[in-house]
Amino acid sequence: MDREQGVSVLSLCPDLPRHRWTVDDYHRMGEVGLLDPDDRVELIEGEIVEMAPIGDGHADASNRLNRLLVLAVGESGIVAVGNPVRIPPYSEPQPDFAILRPRDGYNTRGPRPGDVLLAVEVSDTTLRRDRRVKLALYARAGIPEFWIVNVEAKELEVYRSPVGDGYASVERQGLGGTATIAALPGVTIPISAIFG
Repeated sequence: MDREQGVSVLSLCPDLPRHRWTVDDYHRMGEVGLLDPDDRVELIEGEIVEMAPIGDGHADASNRLNRLLVLAVGESGIVAVGNPVRIPPYSEPQPDFAILRPRDGYNTRGPRPGDVLLAVEVSDTTLRRDRRVKLALYARAGIPEFWIVNVEAKELEVYRSPVGDGYASVERQGLGGTATIAALPGVTIPISAIFG
C-alpha cells in the first residue's frame, strides 16, 4: 500500500482474482507459525488485516468503558475484551468489546454472532474503517447492536436493528447522554464517564 496516498496497489486492479482465507485457514496459519501470537491482525471478509496501534485516547476510553461495562452488566452477560467473534466462513474480527450471552462452553466453541448482544469499537484513527467495514460486517452477521466510541468527538454512536449492510436505527449521543443496551434493560452507561 502507498501509505502517503492511502491507495492500495491492488485497488487499482479490482478485477484481479484474490484468494479469500477462511476462518479455518486463518487458524491453521496460527497453528503452524505463519501468524505470530503477537501479530495484531484480524480476518475480515477473507483478508488478513492489520489492526491499528492503540493510542493514548483509545486506551483511556477503553479502560474506562471496560470498568463501566463490567460493573453495569454484572451477571447478565460476559464482557469480552478484544477477543475474536467467529463469523464463518470468512471473518473473525476482534471488537474492542463484545457483550456475550452468559453460557458455558466458550472454551471449546468461541463466540458466534448469535452469542453477541453488543459489539463495540473504540475509534480514533480507525473511525472511517469502523463506520464502513466493521459496521457492515456486524450488520450482515445479525449482531443486534453495535457501538462506536468516537474518541475525537467524545461521542457514542449507537446502531441497532441490523438490515443488510447497515442498521435501521442510528443514534449519536454526546457527553450529556446515557447509553443503554437494548438486550439488557436497566443497564445504563453515562457517556461522560467513558471519556472522563
